[in-house]
Amino acid sequence: MYTNHLIQEKSPYLLQHAHNPVDWYPWCSEAFERAKKEDKPIFLSIGYSTCHWCHVMERESFEDPEVADVLNSSYISIKVDREERPDVDGVYMEACQMMNESGGWPLTVLMTAKQEPFFVGTYFPKEDRYGQAGLLHLLEQAAKRWNQDSGRLKELASEMAGYLKQQKQETSKEDSPGEAFLMRGASQLQNSFDRAYGGFFGAPKFPIPHNLLFLMRMAKREGMGRDASKNWMEIVEVTLRQMYRGGIFDHVGGGFSRYSTDEAWLVPHFEKMLYDNALLALTYLECWRLTKGALYRMAAQRTLSYMERELRHEKGGFFCGQDADSQGVEGKYYVFTPEEILGQLGKQEGKKFCSCYDITKQGNFKGNSIPNLLKNPEYEEAFGEWEGSLNKLREYRRMRTVLPIDDKILTSWNGLAIWAFARAHQITGVTEYYKRARQAASFVRANLMTLNGRLLVRWRQGHAAHEGNLDDYAFYALSLLELYQCDFDITWLRTCLQLSEKMLELFEDTKKGGCFFSGTAGEKLICRPKETYDGAVPSGNAVAGYLLARLAKLTGEPIWQEAARRQIRFLKGEIQGREGGHTMALLAIGEWEKESIHLVCVSGEEVPEEEIRCYRNSKKETVDAIVITKKNQKSMARIIPRAADYPLQEEIRYYICKGECCQPPVSELEI
Repeated sequence: MYTNHLIQEKSPYLLQHAHNPVDWYPWCSEAFERAKKEDKPIFLSIGYSTCHWCHVMERESFEDPEVADVLNSSYISIKVDREERPDVDGVYMEACQMMNESGGWPLTVLMTAKQEPFFVGTYFPKEDRYGQAGLLHLLEQAAKRWNQDSGRLKELASEMAGYLKQQKQETSKEDSPGEAFLMRGASQLQNSFDRAYGGFFGAPKFPIPHNLLFLMRMAKREGMGRDASKNWMEIVEVTLRQMYRGGIFDHVGGGFSRYSTDEAWLVPHFEKMLYDNALLALTYLECWRLTKGALYRMAAQRTLSYMERELRHEKGGFFCGQDADSQGVEGKYYVFTPEEILGQLGKQEGKKFCSCYDITKQGNFKGNSIPNLLKNPEYEEAFGEWEGSLNKLREYRRMRTVLPIDDKILTSWNGLAIWAFARAHQITGVTEYYKRARQAASFVRANLMTLNGRLLVRWRQGHAAHEGNLDDYAFYALSLLELYQCDFDITWLRTCLQLSEKMLELFEDTKKGGCFFSGTAGEKLICRPKETYDGAVPSGNAVAGYLLARLAKLTGEPIWQEAARRQIRFLKGEIQGREGGHTMALLAIGEWEKESIHLVCVSGEEVPEEEIRCYRNSKKETVDAIVITKKNQKSMARIIPRAADYPLQEEIRYYICKGECCQPPVSELEI
């Protein structure tokens, strides 16, 4: 058996490749020094453990001795887990998009020992196929050119690195009213809406939950016309219902796959990621809060239950996700035949189940069937009728087929999970959701925060590593603000503010605006991307803007107001004309510019969590609150100085503030 330099790593993805015949290195100085010494190009491959096409490329090429011989003789080969090193991935994904106008994983890079790329692509088969160059051909030709004229390739790589390093020369001065940005974004989404099946554009079709959260926020804005609000909510509800009915939702075990390969949401790309499920749970919960449609709450509950059951570490953190492949076969874990269903449920019940969930002899995926409700007009009642049978099938498939899991715990994605569980508690009042949010937040604080208050990227098997990036600080700080809104424990708010200060210190570009993805404490790469576009995960800059806007409103402190103003101005300058691809930034702009409601509760001892929760849910918008008691007033005044000005009494007093104006205190909230 082969063994390479990855054998000592913690990443499940790197360990999957530790016995390839390719002499892989992790991203390390040793690999670059060897490339420089031997004057060889570097072959960089970036992927992640639950990626189907990463597995395909490994089986076709990286396990193949012929490919390994070329790589080992002509290149220094480096393998990177994009989830563990998103800073490295961000640099070369930007290069890929610059060269090809598209990107994806696996990411394939040829570069110099100075880390400068001269070729970037994605998946390559081993041999030339259907007009696509094969990896073997690419490697042989590039090696030949390197040997003939490495100077020219190095020159091209240096030019590409120069393009990557370019930033706008001036700080954005875009400070026009946000309403125009919001309306353009909503209009762009409306124009790309698929009225037949929901979602945006055609196949492959991604959920993009932040698009739907933005449209719901727009639909409930004061002053919006009835027709516009109705249209935006229709986009949301059609999309959420169709996704739930399709195979992208796991009807047997709950939770959503990463995306659909078809326009109707039937056939998913089967990997299930923590970030998708956290954001979709948030979205379904918000739709239930606004409409009270029972399907939305049920979908959210089943998604949260999936996260808790399948992705939760015993100490509270959440794992990255589950693989698309089982025993080397895509989707094997999730599909069924009629014979299997009848064998588990009995002939009579099994036939009815197959009819309900579209399990047929011919199948809908490679001769097997993905359970779905697309053909069932009574889809809203299906789960209630078949819950027991679905639980039985869930246990059957768990015993039938092994589904690999990536058990890394990432700070940024856990921030999204905490946000989802905290909001679930705020909206539903279910105590278990609060407990899960608190346990995950405590896990991150205990295992992924250093003694000097900095965050790390990932934890696995007792080992944390890599300096945190913008997403880690923005997502986790926001989640702590949401957790504070559950229990009003000042510890969460204090840590949120400390991390937000650290975020500005490490990442803010004080000259040109916005925040870099990698911080001043991290490894110095060939460039520092400054991302604003929302992919499957919203951009760190947008979440930072949303966080800072809420802190500015909640605290009233000039430091947060100025920070929010700078970040919002930067976002406006970056997204203008492309608002529909930056909906998290639009949420931040809307949060900053609206006349928001915030609440100050002054109490002798009691913290009236339930009354505040009910009041918050009766409103159409975010209502953040702070609670001041005899016990915490001095501590609160150290982080929010105006807290010292509120007189304490035995009886509870509520100060409702709209914009910059606070109303006289009341003893009861009108629900």
